[in-house]
Amino acid sequence: MSKEIRIHLNDILDKYDISLNKLARESNIEPARLWELANYKRQTINIGYLVRIAETLEISDIRELITLEESES
Repeated sequence: MSKEIRIHLNDILDKYDISLNKLARESNIEPARLWELANYKRQTINIGYLVRIAETLEISDIRELITLEESES
């Protein structure tokens, strides 16, 4: 069975009580890119985005943001 990286952006937005648009402004990432990440619409993940999200929210453990999981397909 294959594995995939999952980004838990919606959970993070809830946990840190921040809107996607506010995170976009503070991290200097286009809202459309964050929406795609939050809704699993991106095939590739920009590491720079993950770094900016983590820095903006002061996340020190990247596993809070992403996990490696079994693929459903």
